[in-house]
Amino acid sequence: MSERPFRILGIQQIAVGGLDKGRLRTLWVDTLGLTLDGRYSSEKENVDEDIAFLGEGARRVEVDLMQPIDPEKTPRVHSPPLNHVGLWVDDLPAAVEWLGAQGMRFAPGGIRKGASGYDICFVHPKANEEFPIGGEGVLIELVQAPLDVIEELA
Repeated sequence: MSERPFRILGIQQIAVGGLDKGRLRTLWVDTLGLTLDGRYSSEKENVDEDIAFLGEGARRVEVDLMQPIDPEKTPRVHSPPLNHVGLWVDDLPAAVEWLGAQGMRFAPGGIRKGASGYDICFVHPKANEEFPIGGEGVLIELVQAPLDVIEELA
Protein backbone atom coordinates (compact mmCIF):
# COMPACT_ATOMS: atom_id res chain seq x y z
CA MET A 1 0.00 0.00 0.00
CA SER A 2 1.19 3.50 -0.73
CA GLU A 3 1.55 6.04 2.06
CA ARG A 4 -1.76 7.27 3.49
CA PRO A 5 -2.52 10.94 2.56
CA PHE A 6 -4.82 11.36 5.59
CA ARG A 7 -5.01 10.59 9.31
CA ILE A 8 -7.77 9.16 11.48
CA LEU A 9 -7.78 11.52 14.48
CA GLY A 10 -10.29 9.97 16.86
CA ILE A 11 -13.86 8.90 17.42
CA GLN A 12 -16.43 11.51 16.40
CA GLN A 13 -19.54 9.51 17.27
CA ILE A 14 -21.23 6.25 17.93
CA ALA A 15 -24.79 5.66 16.82
CA VAL A 16 -27.10 3.35 18.69
CA GLY A 17 -30.57 2.37 17.58
CA GLY A 18 -33.73 0.98 19.04
CA LEU A 19 -37.44 0.94 18.36
CA ASP A 20 -38.01 3.58 21.08
CA LYS A 21 -35.47 6.38 21.39
CA GLY A 22 -37.17 7.38 24.64
CA ARG A 23 -35.72 4.26 26.21
CA LEU A 24 -32.34 5.15 24.74
CA ARG A 25 -32.61 8.67 26.26
CA THR A 26 -33.46 7.11 29.64
CA LEU A 27 -30.24 5.08 29.48
CA TRP A 28 -27.79 7.52 27.89
CA VAL A 29 -29.09 10.90 29.16
CA ASP A 30 -31.08 10.31 32.35
CA THR A 31 -29.03 7.42 33.75
CA LEU A 32 -25.50 7.84 32.33
CA GLY A 33 -25.61 11.66 32.29
CA LEU A 34 -24.87 12.59 28.67
CA THR A 35 -26.17 15.96 27.45
CA LEU A 36 -28.84 16.29 24.75
CA ASP A 37 -27.75 18.68 22.05
CA GLY A 38 -30.10 18.37 19.11
CA ARG A 39 -32.38 16.34 16.95
CA TYR A 40 -32.23 15.08 13.38
CA SER A 41 -34.89 13.45 11.25
CA SER A 42 -34.76 12.15 7.70
CA GLU A 43 -37.44 10.13 5.94
CA LYS A 44 -34.94 9.17 3.23
CA GLU A 45 -32.59 7.74 5.89
CA ASN A 46 -35.58 6.35 7.89
CA VAL A 47 -34.25 7.92 11.08
CA ASP A 48 -35.52 10.04 13.94
CA GLU A 49 -32.59 10.70 16.25
CA ASP A 50 -31.63 12.66 19.32
CA ILE A 51 -28.02 13.80 19.48
CA ALA A 52 -26.37 13.44 22.87
CA PHE A 53 -22.72 14.02 23.72
CA LEU A 54 -19.99 13.73 26.29
CA GLY A 55 -16.71 15.62 26.50
CA GLU A 56 -15.83 19.07 25.24
CA GLY A 57 -14.02 20.65 22.30
CA ALA A 58 -12.14 18.26 20.06
CA ARG A 59 -12.70 15.49 22.60
CA ARG A 60 -16.47 15.77 22.36
CA VAL A 61 -18.02 12.49 21.23
CA GLU A 62 -21.62 12.29 19.99
CA VAL A 63 -23.88 9.43 20.86
CA ASP A 64 -26.71 9.42 18.33
CA LEU A 65 -29.88 7.83 19.73
CA MET A 66 -31.77 6.57 16.70
CA GLN A 67 -35.15 5.05 16.08
CA PRO A 68 -36.63 4.21 12.69
CA ILE A 69 -39.44 6.37 11.36
CA ASP A 70 -40.90 3.13 9.98
CA PRO A 71 -39.53 -0.11 11.47
CA GLU A 72 -40.57 -2.04 8.34
CA LYS A 73 -38.48 0.11 5.97
CA THR A 74 -34.76 0.30 5.27
CA PRO A 75 -32.32 1.35 6.39
CA ARG A 76 -33.08 -0.43 9.64
CA VAL A 77 -31.34 2.02 11.97
CA HIS A 78 -32.22 -0.10 14.99
CA SER A 79 -30.66 -3.31 13.71
CA PRO A 80 -27.96 -3.90 14.76
CA PRO A 81 -28.37 -1.79 17.91
CA LEU A 82 -24.80 -0.48 17.60
CA ASN A 83 -25.50 1.07 14.21
CA HIS A 84 -22.19 2.69 13.30
CA VAL A 85 -18.98 4.29 14.49
CA GLY A 86 -17.87 7.69 13.21
CA LEU A 87 -14.20 8.58 12.87
CA TRP A 88 -12.68 12.04 12.54
CA VAL A 89 -10.56 12.29 9.36
CA ASP A 90 -8.26 15.22 8.62
CA ASP A 91 -8.78 15.10 4.82
CA LEU A 92 -11.95 13.27 3.80
CA PRO A 93 -11.64 13.67 0.00
CA ALA A 94 -8.05 12.37 0.06
CA ALA A 95 -9.12 9.51 2.34
CA VAL A 96 -11.97 8.46 0.05
CA GLU A 97 -9.79 8.62 -3.05
CA TRP A 98 -6.91 6.67 -1.46
CA LEU A 99 -9.11 4.09 0.28
CA GLY A 100 -11.07 3.52 -2.94
CA ALA A 101 -7.82 2.90 -4.79
CA GLN A 102 -6.91 0.31 -2.12
CA GLY A 103 -10.20 -1.54 -2.75
CA MET A 104 -12.41 -0.03 -0.04
CA ARG A 105 -16.14 -0.42 -0.63
CA PHE A 106 -18.22 2.64 0.20
CA ALA A 107 -21.96 2.76 0.81
CA PRO A 108 -24.03 4.61 -1.81
CA GLY A 109 -24.26 8.38 -1.47
CA GLY A 110 -20.63 9.46 -1.62
CA ILE A 111 -19.41 12.45 0.35
CA ARG A 112 -22.31 14.53 1.65
CA LYS A 113 -23.40 16.64 4.63
CA GLY A 114 -24.19 14.57 7.71
CA ALA A 115 -26.66 15.18 10.53
CA SER A 116 -24.13 17.32 12.45
CA GLY A 117 -23.28 19.45 9.41
CA TYR A 118 -19.88 17.91 8.65
CA ASP A 119 -19.01 16.25 5.35
CA ILE A 120 -19.27 12.48 5.75
CA CYS A 121 -19.27 9.22 3.85
CA PHE A 122 -19.78 5.62 4.90
CA VAL A 123 -17.59 2.56 4.51
CA HIS A 124 -19.88 -0.32 3.56
CA PRO A 125 -20.05 -3.02 6.23
CA LYS A 126 -19.45 -5.76 3.65
CA ALA A 127 -16.76 -6.16 1.02
CA ASN A 128 -17.51 -7.70 -2.37
CA GLU A 129 -15.53 -9.03 -5.35
CA GLU A 130 -15.05 -5.60 -6.90
CA PHE A 131 -14.14 -3.93 -3.58
CA PRO A 132 -12.47 -6.50 -1.30
CA ILE A 133 -12.16 -4.21 1.75
CA GLY A 134 -15.25 -3.36 3.81
CA GLY A 135 -16.14 -2.74 7.43
CA GLU A 136 -16.12 -6.44 8.37
CA GLY A 137 -19.75 -6.21 9.50
CA VAL A 138 -19.47 -2.69 10.96
CA LEU A 139 -20.80 0.43 9.23
CA ILE A 140 -18.06 3.08 9.55
CA GLU A 141 -18.73 6.77 9.04
CA LEU A 142 -15.77 8.90 7.98
CA VAL A 143 -16.28 12.49 9.15
CA GLN A 144 -14.33 15.52 7.92
CA ALA A 145 -12.82 17.09 11.03
CA PRO A 146 -13.05 20.88 11.29
CA LEU A 147 -9.79 22.81 11.63
CA ASP A 148 -9.97 23.22 15.42
CA VAL A 149 -10.38 19.45 15.87
CA ILE A 150 -7.52 18.75 13.45
CA GLU A 151 -5.25 21.19 15.32
CA GLU A 152 -6.09 19.76 18.74
CA LEU A 153 -5.98 16.06 17.86
CA ALA A 154 -3.19 15.99 15.28
